[in-house]
Amino acid sequence: MSGAAANGGVKKIAILKGGRSLERGVSLRSGAQVQEALRRLGHDAVAIDAGAELVAQLRHEAPDAAFIAMHGGDGEDGTVQGLLETLDVPYTGSGPAACMRCTDKALAKYLMREADIPTPAFAAFKESAIKDLGVVAALAGLERSIGFPLVAKPASQGSALGVKFARSAQELPAAIVGALSYDRKVLLERYVPGRDLAVSVLDAADVGGEPQALPVVEAVPREEEFYDFESRYEIGMTTFACPAELPDGVAERARELALETYKLLGCHGVARVDLMLGEDDGELTVLECNVVPGMTETSLLPQAADAAGIGFDELVQRILSSAFTR
Repeated sequence: MSGAAANGGVKKIAILKGGRSLERGVSLRSGAQVQEALRRLGHDAVAIDAGAELVAQLRHEAPDAAFIAMHGGDGEDGTVQGLLETLDVPYTGSGPAACMRCTDKALAKYLMREADIPTPAFAAFKESAIKDLGVVAALAGLERSIGFPLVAKPASQGSALGVKFARSAQELPAAIVGALSYDRKVLLERYVPGRDLAVSVLDAADVGGEPQALPVVEAVPREEEFYDFESRYEIGMTTFACPAELPDGVAERARELALETYKLLGCHGVARVDLMLGEDDGELTVLECNVVPGMTETSLLPQAADAAGIGFDELVQRILSSAFTR
């Protein structure tokens, strides 16, 4: 990597956005925001709606780097990252291995549990196991091992897509079917009533520095029982507090857990760690880690950066710099 590139001399940046995932609309909005910021920063910003011509477009444009703004699917599971490495195009954010660990929520939670990072009790099953291995007969044991209410989630979706709530064993089959409509593996997780928190992590501005945990953001849905896809991305449906007003020591502990999770999963450049602060016990638990955080007007990463005194353009430049510090 040239010294000029490492020092911000890059001029042509391909913003990868859109794609085939159910989060396509959010990705297009993130990409548009990033593109405008890159242009303000003086870069030649070229937007690419990732599809069947992606490789041809990248070869035609020959960018100095790619800024990944693709949410869900190929953009977060390591597919695009591996492709860019094959094409020798530097790119923002985490590498393929970290993307795979984070995108598979069940794998991430197994790794967290092994590392003693607190995460709600859970179980994970493939659709094929539910159909072919008699797993349904074992689901009665979930009340003992996890307890109700619980949350059924697609193991590899983001933005709260497909998240279903089961208050009892009777509601569980419908919740599982709902989650499986988005993915072939379902994560069943103990529901933790409490406060929905997020901590974004940025790599240091200087090469060799420690990652920086930004101020804690709290999301408070106004009407929904859950912080779902609609409440996350529709302006006015959620109230955000940043920095969140938390009991003594809680914000510091949340940021510590976010950094531990970021390092455990091998993240690079930027990520957002979602946590819950239990209303019953006051304990923090880590839910998941997102390797391509949203960059829309309602996204949590830009809000946290702003609270830390990092403007949107500076945030984009910081993330871009991660393409050259891998």
